Amino acid sequence: MHIKMITLLTTITLLVGCAGTPPKLGVQKGQLTACPATPNCVSSQANDPAQQVVPLLITGTPAQVQTQLLRVLGEIDRSKVVRVQDDYIAAEMTSQILRFVDDMEFYFPATVATDDGTVVQVRSASRLGHSDLGVNRERIELIRERLKAIPAQ
Repeated sequence: MHIKMITLLTTITLLVGCAGTPPKLGVQKGQLTACPATPNCVSSQANDPAQQVVPLLITGTPAQVQTQLLRVLGEIDRSKVVRVQDDYIAAEMTSQILRFVDDMEFYFPATVATDDGTVVQVRSASRLGHSDLGVNRERIELIRERLKAIPAQ
């Protein structure tokens, strides 16, 4: 019985620890937080080609874009929006089994709205580990596809 209790407490501690400490996120001088040197981060503002992802281009004003992004994020399992500003959204995505947390950011200043829509800079990064096996890139592409499916406003 004593060994089972220790095993249970150890397992719970390890699983809770998978959340990691939230990094300092946000926008500084028009830039999202830079990706670390590890391959578990993608960003539309990354300098490393292996970490680059194309920004989102969403039809509508920045306010409409924010509404669309919040809708899509609300439809993704285990996602939680943690900060919303006029031109910025931060969200956390939690993996199903080990409860690893990834951070996503979306930055869409009004000055980057074009006739084709609003350019949204994106960043998605794992808090822990070295490789994410492409999960962050896949998630951004999933969001891109879901946004395309939303009827024009």
